[in-house]
Amino acid sequence: MPEPIMREHPLRTGTRLTELGLGAAQLGNLYRETTDQEARAAVDAAWDAGVRYFDTAPHYGLGLSERRLGAALAGRPRDEFVVSTKVGRALVPTPERAHLPDDDGFAVPAAHRREWDFSRDGVLRSLEGSLDRLGLDRVDVVYLHDPDAHWEQASTSGVGALVELRDQGVVSAIGAGMNQSAMLARFVRETDVDVVMCAGRFTLVDAAAVADLLPAAVERGVSVVAAAVYNSGLLANPRPRPGARFDYAEAPGDLVARVHRIADVAEPYGVTVPDLAARFALRHPAVASVVMGMRTAAHVTTSAERIARDVPEELWAELDRLGLVPAEGLAPHEPPTGRSTS
Repeated sequence: MPEPIMREHPLRTGTRLTELGLGAAQLGNLYRETTDQEARAAVDAAWDAGVRYFDTAPHYGLGLSERRLGAALAGRPRDEFVVSTKVGRALVPTPERAHLPDDDGFAVPAAHRREWDFSRDGVLRSLEGSLDRLGLDRVDVVYLHDPDAHWEQASTSGVGALVELRDQGVVSAIGAGMNQSAMLARFVRETDVDVVMCAGRFTLVDAAAVADLLPAAVERGVSVVAAAVYNSGLLANPRPRPGARFDYAEAPGDLVARVHRIADVAEPYGVTVPDLAARFALRHPAVASVVMGMRTAAHVTTSAERIARDVPEELWAELDRLGLVPAEGLAPHEPPTGRSTS
């Protein structure tokens, strides 16, 4: 039986990302424990669905996500999948605290602490640790992880170290991943990055990236990976549930009302809000992939179905006409090509 094929989009370096990427934070026990069996089943289901892009980070479960992802990918043809990880949060051993729980959102022992470090040595040490945990001799994409308060070091020594690694062929593409768009736009305009991961700022209800990141990315031939497309859960269900969250806090009433209006428009077409949330970012010419956190095989199946959903053009047009969805997201997809020379 032939393996399923999922549409891919190339970065300017030639690395190709499937439209759906598996975000592996949950494999690091984000918010609650996930078993080894659940983690492996999620990766297996993603592979069976045609997903070939997998994103992780040392931050996710103090290395647990990387270890589980590496174990689940072991034995698969290395040239058939893309792995991205992140640097900037060094893991410093704290065995004296191993009996305590981690205090940064992951249900793991506090056997390490995270230390901000975007220096050249910090980047190289971090990547070396990631390769060891993943059991790989290379990763394809490396992002600077949440450098919001560290622009000066991240944009100089941090990017410089990643450029060095890219030039040496140790990694294929480099970039930054953040929950904001303004600084990502600076990275695109002022440094030699290939791809950025933007979490929550280009979604059905938050189009902040339209003002800065997206035009810069198109101009410079840099790709965008869209993450957190459900905005902390507000867009994860056909209708917002009581107490629905947006951007890690309770969603304001006007935003909840807007999502209900989007649902009202979409329902006659047989399309749900999560379907729209999954497909929306991919309509922009700069966006190469949507990364979704997936804890179980069932989550993977649902996500793959949403990414594959054929949303009628008439629905997008109606949402645009009613001012419910940013028109910027409705352009035909022509992914960036070619390395910028400026």
